[in-house]
Amino acid sequence: MKKSRRKFLGISLGLGLTPIASPLKKFVNTEMNEKKLKILILGGTSFLGPHQIAYALDRGHEVTIFTRGKTIPKIHPERFDQVEQLIGDREDNLEALKNRKWDVVIDNSGRKTKWTEDTARLLKDQVEYYMYTSSISVYYPFIGDDFSESRSLVTKVPDNITEDEKYTYEYGVMKATSELATKEHFGAERSIIVRPALIVGPGDRTDRFPYWLARLEKGGDIIIPGQRNEVVQYIDVRDLAEWMIRLIENKTTGIYNASGPGFSMTTNAFVHGIHANYNSPVNYIQIDDLDFLKENGIIGIQPWVIQLPKYAGMSKSDNSKAMEADLTFRSLSQTVRDTKDWWYSDAVSDERRNNILSGERSFMNREKDILAKWKKYK
Repeated sequence: MKKSRRKFLGISLGLGLTPIASPLKKFVNTEMNEKKLKILILGGTSFLGPHQIAYALDRGHEVTIFTRGKTIPKIHPERFDQVEQLIGDREDNLEALKNRKWDVVIDNSGRKTKWTEDTARLLKDQVEYYMYTSSISVYYPFIGDDFSESRSLVTKVPDNITEDEKYTYEYGVMKATSELATKEHFGAERSIIVRPALIVGPGDRTDRFPYWLARLEKGGDIIIPGQRNEVVQYIDVRDLAEWMIRLIENKTTGIYNASGPGFSMTTNAFVHGIHANYNSPVNYIQIDDLDFLKENGIIGIQPWVIQLPKYAGMSKSDNSKAMEADLTFRSLSQTVRDTKDWWYSDAVSDERRNNILSGERSFMNREKDILAKWKKYK
């Protein structure tokens, strides 16, 4: 998804020194290319962080990470010798962060509002800017047509909801209230909020995107769920990571939907785009009946977002503001090729590769039976 400036949590999911009037605070990067930044990343060893670290180091910045010290990086592991590593726990041990100064903090590991509140409060006089990695889940339920950054956020879990919905609400509320905590302590002029869609690419810790690579490589009868004109959104982790570092360099504050690709991509174009990287014989079966999909539990196999009322707009976040702030995209083919190379590297275990198509929870285990039902249903 990269060199073009054109224009998902599953169901189961600039830094302006002087404020200006424009809602998009975009600055020309003159001195920052020559200035080495001191960047603190909360987290940094999992999926997004290693790509941010590699890009920041390549651009001459200093990087410190704050983790519990339990995750061994499998993406860019060789770069961590160049990183200062602080050990602590965001729940109850922030001692290593005290009495230190950084230019910016990137909060990748905010899984509780309390964590963001505590670090933002502690660091507000030690760090110039706070970048919070949020999610488009702050817009749940995805009802309506306006999914720009000005959309109202979900800040409360309603009463009388199903257990399945509770997790989705709780995640969205946690992200939204963490955003508010960031702005409370750093102010809008020193806060950067990034709301990614489904993040894909090398290092993916879920099997959501890799499943479809493995499935299309295998070939055969393959279900495409939903209508042909439904759309998907995703972003390559490297496009996201590199853009976030550039936002810091360019002193660009604000709130941004980080979704791609740079155009409206249908589900069918997405699946054909992936399969173009393989030579397997395939037979696509479009299952477009919403009732059938619901009855057979085909509602959360991302990045397909079935058009249930509360999810219909999940793949329609407005990314125009981010692209104005120079978010760029690799091609789907490049994302597939690089993810495939990583998938077959030592970074991924044989057990995970085997389970993705044959494990108990693999959708492929159900596919044959669902297709048999579909033939009778039509």
